[in-house]
Amino acid sequence: MTSHDHATQATNDSDSLSYHVVGIIGGTGEQGRGLAKRLAAAGHIVAIGSRDEPRAREIAATIPGVEGLTNADCAARCDIAIIAVPWAAHADTLAPLASFLAEKIVVDCVNPLGFDKQGAFALEVAEGSAAQQAAILLPQSTVTAAFHHVSAVLLLDDEVTTLDTDVIVLGDDRAATDVVQQLAGSIPGIRGIYGGRLRNAGQVEAFTANLISMNRRYKAHAGVRVTDV
Repeated sequence: MTSHDHATQATNDSDSLSYHVVGIIGGTGEQGRGLAKRLAAAGHIVAIGSRDEPRAREIAATIPGVEGLTNADCAARCDIAIIAVPWAAHADTLAPLASFLAEKIVVDCVNPLGFDKQGAFALEVAEGSAAQQAAILLPQSTVTAAFHHVSAVLLLDDEVTTLDTDVIVLGDDRAATDVVQQLAGSIPGIRGIYGGRLRNAGQVEAFTANLISMNRRYKAHAGVRVTDV
């Protein structure tokens, strides 16, 4: 089944995405662990990948319903892949996974950011955005972008049962973005909102620097809500 077929099936079955295996590449970091925790709790089959398989297994053992694998095995096992690696490792991690991720939906949530004494700032990306770089590195995959603005602290907090935020979803394949919106919406409190084509991912990724500044100023875990939708 191709990624388009997966997308079409999920769009036609609004009640469940449970037949999907969601793989989180770079899933041992805070964002990856948080997404794994919430998606598994929502009933999805979840695998986390890492360059360090023992580390992946160790982390997975702490999250019910999650298995730990190498990045390559995770990419091969999943139907939908979420890319949650640090920006510095983005290209080097994805390039060897192209064959494993062929004909699959890929969700890039990487934010290319730098930090200095003045705080966070957006980095220039030659391809335009992390998501566009992923699309070049994974030419046989259907690349989307989402989950950039969801606080890892809130994702990991057992006392937070509902996340009050929207997830902006970008991509060039409407069926694929519908699947990702539905995946996001399976987490209580989250809505998946279509935000345009992949060429618009750069400003969505960059806005994370603004959110970090807000969170530092107000000692909060700010997200994004889109009004009148």
